[in-house]
Amino acid sequence: MAWYAYCIGEKQAFPELARHRKPVPLENVLGVSGNQVFLYPASDLAVIVSEHNPAENLNQKAGIDHARVIADCFQHSTVLPFRFGTVFNDDESLRKSIRSNQRQFMGNIEKLRGKTEMHLKIFVEDCCTKELSHHGPAEGVGREYLSNLRENAVRQRERQTRARAVSFQMHRLFNPLDEEVSCRLTESGKMVLDIAHLIDRKCVEKYQNKFHSTSATLRDCQMQLSGPWPPYHFVHRLTRGTTATPTAPVAAGPAGPVVRVPEATAHVAMA
Repeated sequence: MAWYAYCIGEKQAFPELARHRKPVPLENVLGVSGNQVFLYPASDLAVIVSEHNPAENLNQKAGIDHARVIADCFQHSTVLPFRFGTVFNDDESLRKSIRSNQRQFMGNIEKLRGKTEMHLKIFVEDCCTKELSHHGPAEGVGREYLSNLRENAVRQRERQTRARAVSFQMHRLFNPLDEEVSCRLTESGKMVLDIAHLIDRKCVEKYQNKFHSTSATLRDCQMQLSGPWPPYHFVHRLTRGTTATPTAPVAAGPAGPVVRVPEATAHVAMA
């Protein structure tokens, strides 16, 4: 039997597993394709899974279901989300993967215990709005072409500087435990910063209050807030390179893969 995997949690957080060594249904929780979700015990861990037909295609609704199950489990336990579409072919492959990485999984749960992710999306007017002309290969050796290359490089640096300044301002205002930042340009000419902040779960209300006061006073940008989320981005960093790695799901999290912008000295990746 194949198992579709959602996340890893702490066994002690689920009383249903206290007297069982076999998978136990998670009451009133259905997963991908409407299948019953199970708690699969693995030493001190619980793997949240559902039965799966490998021939079945996973669509956008499956991604939403994936995220919903993780969010439900996050209400009870610190979780390490699996990437959307992670499937174990049988019981043995599931147990082997968890057993071989158990020490790392337990360490990551300990690091993320009591923490959650808040996601900021910040829209900033592009500081470089003038369009440059684009030349074909025949003009590629011309003086104007080289001049445009230099101007583009200058504008890229200006955008990076602006994005770093906004990122630093948000870091100073919200004071997160950790962060992931990416930046991209929209067709409408705005820069969009996606910022994931890791905070203590007990500080969610304080963070939300800070957001409301900040968004009301900042006049040069627009802000959106979502969360609290399971710590998708930070699980990804902790588990990079692990077999059957728990990480941010492609279709489920508050944001897709990001390029980190370290504080003050970072290179901002412009999409």
